Amino acid sequence: MKLIFKRILFYILSCTWGAIMTAIGLVVLLVTLPFGKFGIYHGRIYKHIGKNWGGVELGCFFLCDESAGEHTMAHETGHGLQNCIWGPLFPFVIAIPSAVRYWYRDYDAIWFEGQATK
Repeated sequence: MKLIFKRILFYILSCTWGAIMTAIGLVVLLVTLPFGKFGIYHGRIYKHIGKNWGGVELGCFFLCDESAGEHTMAHETGHGLQNCIWGPLFPFVIAIPSAVRYWYRDYDAIWFEGQATK
């Protein structure tokens, strides 16, 4: 029962406070319908698309490469929780800096990446 409540709360927050990223995610999901495979990970819809690029969190949804393992999928799920906390600030405080930092070796050294991984 507690898990169901948490998931409902996650979706409510993602579709209200975190609506910017969720709306972007919905559009991306619709555009990528013919590509990749859908799945559910901890109650979140995701797609495997392409190879060797990692993942990207888009509100209630996330995309990851075909070789993405548990670590990458859990990390993107962590960004989904951050979206619920940061709401409209998430794209500017976390998403854009995260995309820029993707190419650095010590990825989890900055606070928002380490927090998403945890």
